[in-house]
Amino acid sequence: MTLLSGKPHPLGATWDGQGVNFALFSENATGVELCLFDEQDNETRLPLVTVENYVWHGYVPGIKPGQKYGFRVYGPYEPERGHRFNPAKLLIDPYAKAIAGDIGHGAEIFGYSWDDETQDLAISYLDDAPFIPKAVVVDDAFAWESDRLLQIPWQETVIYETHVKGFTKLHPDIPQELQGTYGGLAHPAAIAHFKSLGVTAVELLPTYHFFLYPGLLADKGLTNYWGYDPIGYFAPYCGYSASGILGEQVTEFKQMVKSLHAAGIEVILDVVYNHTGEGNHLGSTLSFRGIDNAVYYRLVEGNPRYYIEGFTGCGNCLNPFHPQVLKLVMDSLRYWVSEMHVDGFRFDIAPVLARGELIEVDIWRGNKKQKLKVYDHEFDELAAFFTIIHQDPVLSQVKLIAEAWDTGNGGYQVGNFPLLWSEWNGKYRDVMRDFWRGEEIKLGELRDRFTASPDLYQSKGRLPAASINFITCHDGFTLNDLVSYNEKHNDGNGEDSGSHDNHSWNCGAEGETDDPEVLQLRERQKRNFLTTLILSHGVPMLLGGDEWGRSQKGNNNPYCQDNEISWFNWQLTESQQSLLEFTRQLIEFRRNHPLFRQRNWLEVSWFKPDGSAMTEAEWDNAASAFSVFLNGGEIPGEVKDDDFLLCFNAESEMVEFTLPDELKGKDWQVAIDTTESGFVAEKRFDQEKEVMEVAARSLIVLACNSLLNVSSTN
Repeated sequence: MTLLSGKPHPLGATWDGQGVNFALFSENATGVELCLFDEQDNETRLPLVTVENYVWHGYVPGIKPGQKYGFRVYGPYEPERGHRFNPAKLLIDPYAKAIAGDIGHGAEIFGYSWDDETQDLAISYLDDAPFIPKAVVVDDAFAWESDRLLQIPWQETVIYETHVKGFTKLHPDIPQELQGTYGGLAHPAAIAHFKSLGVTAVELLPTYHFFLYPGLLADKGLTNYWGYDPIGYFAPYCGYSASGILGEQVTEFKQMVKSLHAAGIEVILDVVYNHTGEGNHLGSTLSFRGIDNAVYYRLVEGNPRYYIEGFTGCGNCLNPFHPQVLKLVMDSLRYWVSEMHVDGFRFDIAPVLARGELIEVDIWRGNKKQKLKVYDHEFDELAAFFTIIHQDPVLSQVKLIAEAWDTGNGGYQVGNFPLLWSEWNGKYRDVMRDFWRGEEIKLGELRDRFTASPDLYQSKGRLPAASINFITCHDGFTLNDLVSYNEKHNDGNGEDSGSHDNHSWNCGAEGETDDPEVLQLRERQKRNFLTTLILSHGVPMLLGGDEWGRSQKGNNNPYCQDNEISWFNWQLTESQQSLLEFTRQLIEFRRNHPLFRQRNWLEVSWFKPDGSAMTEAEWDNAASAFSVFLNGGEIPGEVKDDDFLLCFNAESEMVEFTLPDELKGKDWQVAIDTTESGFVAEKRFDQEKEVMEVAARSLIVLACNSLLNVSSTN
């Protein structure tokens, strides 16, 4: 084949209709070979001899989309100096737009010899090409027609977190060939469920290419089902492709987004830029490690054989403080928005991306002062990562959500992300879980969490949408299991994984039971959690399947369970169907009442069960029964709403609530009663008694003064 010099940009493989330009960044390499593969996987190697600004590049005329390729990179194999070049290892292009197949499992994919007692210090000469999936040249053309980002306002947003495969794998109305695929999620049956539920965005667990068998999973007969071990930041995971045609997963992903957009549903991707699937110093060599280990990863200062992994607990940390790595992250994000039309991102273990830059410090050795470069490991809300996103004309306009913790010192950074960002509010989750299971929670803490955590966000100029409220997410118990288990039951994982601190309560029996009182209480607790979540100020996020009470049999970390534990069972019982209908009505209730979806901060009045107002001194007291008044007539602007009084009772006995004096004499009616399996909008409050009995562990919502039939367009 003819190899011309080509261009250094863009990085990756770019087809121009006549041939393909290849470009790879490696600062410390001494040589790079472009490896092309035919249909029988016969390999042709072409040395890239043109280098500009550490970008090795070349142009091959005549080749087309569908061409498989990889790289072999030459340089020193010196782990103790941070270098792990090994040309025996075929490497996946970091900028690959498609990757054909999964990474195989075996000694061949490791850069060092398994049999040597020095472990990773001994280079392996085993060729791993048969085990490494090839990158694929793609044609970016797609008929988007009028599709564009939906940009649904945050206050109108209801997020549904789910998994491409798990949601569709067992759906009876989705054709078998589409189950577990992008096409399945775009199928009318899937979209009909989202629409009937009333959610406005699907947040998808990782969909870009990941390592299916990291660590010891292959030996256990398990796989990396969740996908939190990325290996291709531009490539949709091929395992969710229905066609299996090389590169076709790109088109299928785009069609999924286009179909969801046509239904008015945004697509948010869960992205993992904090680490990769290559693991620690004993991990495999798949891409970044072999291309330029010292550039792509944060290595231990003074001992670069080892990786800084304390922030992620996943073996390594990407190094976003190197300009090329930061460029990789930004190029990837822009690609998913500009080329794939996604509407936003949820950043896994996000603080890592802003944990200190490489700085120079003065140290004294004897009587001599020397300069030493070290990492400042403190979280920095002015880090380059945030600054670049803030000024970027594309990324600054999409939804940005942080998982606001990592495993480093001071790792819980909820409330500390800058403007433009929203955060998974773990404080909200824990407080609401503890309240409804009967723990003593300070009233001031409940007040702040219910009203979108102004203590965390308002003083920093951030709006209520900064708080992504959730009771459950993929990481932990489902809603059903939250009220059914005191302890995790993760034996199927073959390891002690998952948190021991779940803030859960089994309602009197561990796991499955036929006790009618326990079952009744569990259903009521589910309705309590859902009602609290949907009516809290801020942005609600619902875990997929919680709308009907999906169970994972007590497994609170099924990251490796690609089976019925994780797949959605659509054969609903009567109680599950009832909960599904309740959830639909609840989200519709929020949509119909602008008071519960305000952009700005609300003034809320809090009362004791006897009707008296809370005093300043009482915010520090624990409370298990109280009421909250929201005045629909005081909403800023022309749109007004009903008035609402929410009566919370987390006690184990019935509590009598007396109407506050200023709320007496109004025509109140019961809008929601969580002791009921359905809405009871016509049940009127007894105005003469002006006292209401609220059952143990239940929530009642009273409404009055309907000024107009508020529609979802207000």
